[in-house]
Amino acid sequence: MISLPLFGHALRPAARLGLACAGALVAAGLAIAPAAAQTAALTPEQRKAVTDIVRETLLKNPEIIQEALVELEKRNAAEQAQAQANAVAAEKARLSDPATSVIIGNPQGDVTLVEFMDYNCGFCKRAMEDVRALAKDDPKLKIVIKDFPILGPDSVEASRVAVAAKNQLSGQKYFDFHVKLMATKGRINAAKALEVAKESGIDLARLQKDMEAPATRAAIEDTVALGDRLGLTGTPAFILGDEVVFGAVGQAALKQKIESVRKCGKATCSG
Repeated sequence: MISLPLFGHALRPAARLGLACAGALVAAGLAIAPAAAQTAALTPEQRKAVTDIVRETLLKNPEIIQEALVELEKRNAAEQAQAQANAVAAEKARLSDPATSVIIGNPQGDVTLVEFMDYNCGFCKRAMEDVRALAKDDPKLKIVIKDFPILGPDSVEASRVAVAAKNQLSGQKYFDFHVKLMATKGRINAAKALEVAKESGIDLARLQKDMEAPATRAAIEDTVALGDRLGLTGTPAFILGDEVVFGAVGQAALKQKIESVRKCGKATCSG
């Protein structure tokens, strides 16, 4: 059995984060006064007066805290986006590594769309139709599918079947298997994945042997580690150019970013 770290499918509750940030902001604001006072060698009475002014200002104008939190969120988002862009650039070769990925569409395509997915992710099921449409409508698009089982043991089992199936299926045949497995209702585990594999004409004896192979385990663990380095917090996660796109954003949004990559080399063109 493969033991993998599980990543939260949702981000930390915004309200809780906001309260924590607000508290830290007030504390920081109140701490400014003593620090400034020490620098200016103010008397204790003067330091208290400055502290009282800061407190009174924040209490009478709480919107200052909200404005600061909004600005903080913008800066954090920008820093995260830049960090992810740097990570994507550093891991570019591994993103399309055939040993840990399945490539469909045009292998020599001018734009590469990478999808990190989980077979038990409802949003991944929704996004699958977008990926199918893009593969059908864009002959110049290279699509890379990476098994990223973060939603529990069932997901890991399903990925073991899917990764092992690569030894018998490729290209469109593998994609047909992938689509059928993704469309399976209910929680998808090894048993359900093996049923789909059988329907796809896969040799089950060979498949089960490949499921236990070190290479299968290594491929899954490598993808999970890669996702961690890229800062992926949920599925589906798409990578286009230097940008990470989270969620089932829809075919139109993905298509627009694909065209941007063709135009300027980035998922979002400036100017």
